[in-house]
Amino acid sequence: MTDARKPKVGLIGLGMMGQGMGSNLLRKGFPLTVTAHRDRTGADRLSKEGATVVDTPRAVAEMSEVVILCVPGSPQVESVVMGTDGLLSAGRSGLTLIDCSTSEPSSTERVSAAIIGAGGRFVDAPLARTPVEAEAGRLNTMVGADPQTFAAIRPVLEAFCENIFHVGPIGAGHKLKLVNNFLAMGQASLIAEAFEACSAVGVPLDRLFEVISAGGANSGIFQMVAGSAKDGNLDGMRFGIANAAKDLGYYTRMTDAVPLTGGLGHAVRRALVEARNLGFGEALVGHLIAAQARLNGRAAVAHTGS
Repeated sequence: MTDARKPKVGLIGLGMMGQGMGSNLLRKGFPLTVTAHRDRTGADRLSKEGATVVDTPRAVAEMSEVVILCVPGSPQVESVVMGTDGLLSAGRSGLTLIDCSTSEPSSTERVSAAIIGAGGRFVDAPLARTPVEAEAGRLNTMVGADPQTFAAIRPVLEAFCENIFHVGPIGAGHKLKLVNNFLAMGQASLIAEAFEACSAVGVPLDRLFEVISAGGANSGIFQMVAGSAKDGNLDGMRFGIANAAKDLGYYTRMTDAVPLTGGLGHAVRRALVEARNLGFGEALVGHLIAAQARLNGRAAVAHTGS
């Protein structure tokens, strides 16, 4: 991957983020092979844009030099890499795997060891920002890799990322992403309870938004969640509650293994799990506000956006 020729790239995971990533790879001139999901929307779109569509991860590996994963979590990563018709079954030495999923560090150790043991290279490069930035090619990524591998794969990441941070060796990217998501979901959980507190004590939500926006408690998360919710739309932050609960499970297992004293991670996870158990798992994170209202026997003041 050191010459002027762009490497052949495979992409597995054509959800909200993956479709935009694939489209940008094609626009930047990377030959792209993808696998079709049960919902073929993403594969059909990228096929029209020039991608080759195959049926299995093994076929992706056979046609690619670099394979990018953007799947829900570690069980899916392990299945794609080590399962029947997985990437490793192709027996392709020299393959570089970039895991852009939010994965569990203990699983990353197993997967990276398997890839390296088969003669390949492994990079963890989880993503930040939203599907909007994925379409625009303006995602953030935090990369765990050795310096030589990072330099080699950076041009691939530049196809869909605006900010690329090399944060350490293999595994460092996934660890930092879990800390990032703990901070983000912690804020979202606090915002949900603050909305419920204001509703309970009779403080108008637009006044809450006005005051917080002008002070030190303001943040990008606050603007995404509260900026829409004050007007009745709980879909301002494009991230699902079930995925958030999964990520906080990874985070708390990581910190428990240190061990790290402090219960805030478990408190945030509990808020997400409660919302999921109330039926909000497939809803976006702003619906933590509705979950708080239901827990307190109130009708939510906001509704689902379009």
